[in-house]
Amino acid sequence: MHLILKRFGVFRTVAAVVIGLLFLFPIYITLCTSLDTPAHVFTFPPHLTLDFNWSVWVKAWHLYNWLQFFFNTVTIALVTIAIALTTSILAAYALSFIRFRGQEVVFATILVVLMIPGETFLIPNFVIMANLHLVDTLTAQILPYGASAFGIFLLRQFFLSLPRDYMEAAKIDGCGHLRFLWSIAIPLCRPVLITLALYIFIGTWNSLIWPLMVAQNPSVQPIELALANFLTSNSSDWQGLSAASMFATLPIIVIFLFLQRYIIQGVSRGDGIRF
Repeated sequence: MHLILKRFGVFRTVAAVVIGLLFLFPIYITLCTSLDTPAHVFTFPPHLTLDFNWSVWVKAWHLYNWLQFFFNTVTIALVTIAIALTTSILAAYALSFIRFRGQEVVFATILVVLMIPGETFLIPNFVIMANLHLVDTLTAQILPYGASAFGIFLLRQFFLSLPRDYMEAAKIDGCGHLRFLWSIAIPLCRPVLITLALYIFIGTWNSLIWPLMVAQNPSVQPIELALANFLTSNSSDWQGLSAASMFATLPIIVIFLFLQRYIIQGVSRGDGIRF
């Protein structure tokens, strides 16, 4: 039995490595294409070693104001994270520790919203932003994502896993809801908050459809929209496109590599859906 479990563990490890390499292979091909010499770009089989031809990166970098696009994206992501975490924490706490009429209905509604495709909300959100005269602003790219149904669900599941003795002890010491939330609940759910912040950051960084609708001015466009514009205007420059793709991809890969353990810790918290 021990031998079978050991072999299964080896098989699982090998399978995980192979699947990981399959996901990384397109990124590696893009990197190779961006750093290849022109003679190697269209060769078959593909050239899989790096030539370190940085001239393509330099040329692609100077075609657009990438620093402005990075600044816009980071600003949108950080402000969205701050607002979404605040609303998610407050809503999840209320659904976990405060009893009120219709509590189950509210949580069920949040689950329904979580299951609806995000594209469904694009037109209503655009109409609202247009009526508020917020089109072509950073605000229009932040407000629709200031509340996260997934964040409320994730934090609620964690809060429900906390022993009720914590709340009782806090009440005996004279703590109200806000004091308990700030001093006890939030420090305990730090891995979950980091996980949620990473999900929001990655989602904001990769967002394309919504910025395409509300951000026509280059001064407020995020990195993905800049990459789409580069694709439209330089569709025949495969090396330039590969370099621009790496500009948009490498930062998020680096962030994920450093913080991936928090995602695992956060998602693994809790013990199933509770009503």
